[in-house]
Amino acid sequence: MPGPLLTSATTVVCAHGGQARATQPFPRVRAGGAPAVTAAAPYTITGCALPSQSGGPCVSAQWVTPASRVRLGGVPAVLADARAVCTPTGTPLTVAGPQQRAKGV
Repeated sequence: MPGPLLTSATTVVCAHGGQARATQPFPRVRAGGAPAVTAAAPYTITGCALPSQSGGPCVSAQWVTPASRVRLGGVPAVLADARAVCTPTGTPLTVAGPQQRAKGV
């Protein structure tokens, strides 16, 4: 089933409530007025509530299951159902409220 394309405006959070933001969205493709995101763009995380005694808060994340058929500039796009892994905790990111106009598989 097609999933919504992630953009730089999509709300993405770590498992501990930290806000995740794309560091390098793909500016040539926009959905809902915001640049789309590719699997090559790492995310930075701010405001993670995990204490440093537990291995430290989430600081970055990388998408590990991008779109299988949608590419932006030759790089797989990221859809709302993709999985990401946070560093250093290994926890996932959660996508909340993605745009609904552009979808892919």
